[in-house]
Amino acid sequence: MEIISISMDKETLAELDTVQGRLGFKSRSKLLRATLASLLNEYKLLESMRGHVDAVFMVTYRSSEKHGVSDLLHEFEDSIKTVVHQHHVGICLEVLIVCADARRIRELFAILKRAKGVRSVSCSVL
Repeated sequence: MEIISISMDKETLAELDTVQGRLGFKSRSKLLRATLASLLNEYKLLESMRGHVDAVFMVTYRSSEKHGVSDLLHEFEDSIKTVVHQHHVGICLEVLIVCADARRIRELFAILKRAKGVRSVSCSVL
């Protein structure tokens, strides 16, 4: 097995340690491998899609980034059919029903994954 190193701030490391303990992972490495496996599986599914796709996105982001995320989502207004928005102590949750070509779904997923302030993105294909 290859060894890699990553950098993260103290707050994220503390959160990682908390999650590790609560989920019962024996090491940070095992937790990070499981997390990466989940991301890679989600990516493989998205890459395998062809043609028209109906999908549900669940996105959480810091309320302070709402304008930036909103601007990103406006680029996909042709594909986003329904939006449910919920506020919770500095965090916004958006559930998006998206109907579009698979390429467009992948594009939205990638943009949200790397967007500033976005905490989580999940995509379920219907």
